[in-house]
Amino acid sequence: MKLQVSFDNGLLPDKYGKYATASEIKNGEPIISFPIDFSDLPKEIKSIALTLTDPDSIPVCGFEWIHWTVANIPASMLSLPENFSQIATDPVVQGKNSSASPLLSGKDDPSTKVGYNGPTPPDKTHQYVLKAYALDSELDIKAGFWMNELLHKITGHVLDSATLNVPSRA
Repeated sequence: MKLQVSFDNGLLPDKYGKYATASEIKNGEPIISFPIDFSDLPKEIKSIALTLTDPDSIPVCGFEWIHWTVANIPASMLSLPENFSQIATDPVVQGKNSSASPLLSGKDDPSTKVGYNGPTPPDKTHQYVLKAYALDSELDIKAGFWMNELLHKITGHVLDSATLNVPSRA
C-alpha cells in the first residue's frame, strides 16, 4: 500500500493549514482537507481507514494532536479529493479530532470537533503523520468516534498499511 500527497517546496500547501484563507478556517481551525492518493492496495481490501496526527505537538500541548480520523472509505476510492472531509458521505464516517477534548477551553464549536482539523504548528515546522490502513471489512463504527476506538476496531482486519510524513510550516 502506498500514499501520495502533493507538496509545495517539500511542505503541505498553505491552503490546508494555518495559512488558509479566512473562508477556509472555522473557529481558528483550517477545515479544507488535502487530496490523498492510494495505490498498490491488496486485492482483498474492502475499506480504508486513516489517521492524521502531530507527534511534534507533544512539547507544545503535552499530547499528540489528532487532526483527522476516517473509517469506511470504499476500496474503490483510489483518491480523496480536496475538501473530502466536508463532502464525505455514507459509508464514510469521521471521528473526533483533538478539538473535541473536554480538557481544552475555547474550542466550543461542535462543527470543528469531528472531521479534518488542519495543521497549525505554533513553533516550527511539524511532521504530521498520515497513516492509512487497508482493511478486510467495513467497520461497525459510528460518526464521532475517538481514535482509540478506531484502532481497537481495526485490530485483526489490517491487510496492509502505509505511513507518510506530511510537513507543515509554522
